[in-house]
Amino acid sequence: MLPEIPILLVVVVSGIAILALLGATFFTVEQRTAAVVQRLGKFMREAGPGIQLKIPLLDRVVGRVNLRVQQLDVEIETKTEDNVFVHMVVAVQYYVLPDKVYDAFYKLDDARRQITSFVFDVVRAQVPKIRLDDVFEKKDDIANIVKSELAQVMEDFGYGILKALVTDIDPDPKVKESMNEINAAQRMRVAATERGEADRILRVKAAEGDAQSKALQGRGIADQRQAIVAGLRDSVDEFRKSVPGTTAKDVMNLVLMTQYFDMLKEIGASSRTNAILIPHSPGNLTTLTEQMRNAMMEADQTVRASNAVPAIASMTLDNSRSMDGPRRESAPSSSGNSGRAETAIPKERRPA
Repeated sequence: MLPEIPILLVVVVSGIAILALLGATFFTVEQRTAAVVQRLGKFMREAGPGIQLKIPLLDRVVGRVNLRVQQLDVEIETKTEDNVFVHMVVAVQYYVLPDKVYDAFYKLDDARRQITSFVFDVVRAQVPKIRLDDVFEKKDDIANIVKSELAQVMEDFGYGILKALVTDIDPDPKVKESMNEINAAQRMRVAATERGEADRILRVKAAEGDAQSKALQGRGIADQRQAIVAGLRDSVDEFRKSVPGTTAKDVMNLVLMTQYFDMLKEIGASSRTNAILIPHSPGNLTTLTEQMRNAMMEADQTVRASNAVPAIASMTLDNSRSMDGPRRESAPSSSGNSGRAETAIPKERRPA
């Protein structure tokens, strides 16, 4: 039984050694990854994705390089041309060039730190040349400058720059507050202008509507008065024909009295009508009628007189022209003693 123990131990140790040897011989590499293999401290090769072989105890995988696109967010504080400090975030998308894995692994100790330094340098050289209001508009130009500068520098180290993006521009809080106030004031001014224009349009339209309303109202009043006059004229004519012996004066007195009582009826029926104090008795009604009739007669006489003045002037002018027609200018007498001008008498009127 004693000899069997060393044999079993040898088998176990041999198995462990074989497994260790196999583990040191084979290794795997992930997709979009490159493994760097060294032999006794010297670079040997780049191992691609899949299962790979290496010489145990001599070869060693010293690192793995990620070939996927990576992003680095760089936060920068800088000032603009008008001395306003802003916080900017520049996102740099970079990747390792597949044919320059050696340079990317050996030339740079910390690629992310190197990229950050170059972004700081480029941004702080460009933004101080631009005013704050233009920084927001020219952020794409800043990003393109960062990309072009990094692409030239990082290519020698085995890195490619896919894109550079300015993802955030944050001025000082006080500056943002003042900018918002300026924007709000401008919008309020525009709103006030629009409200004034709308109010002007409403006032103009209201004035136009009022003018048209008054014009139509005046036309209606004129038509109403014409209709009243025509109605009164027809009523007077019909009344004179129906009642023999009545005059136009009697008919007008009756019409005026009727309108007077209608007016009193309307005043009494309306609760909000202002009170009008006028004398009210049978004698006063006669006086009121006479006053109204006299006013109408005086107005009629005034109109007739104004129409007669041009006619009289025309007749006077015609008479003066007819009297001047048969006159002839007198000729001086041939007798030298008298020295008087003799009026020429027509031949047919001279005595025989």
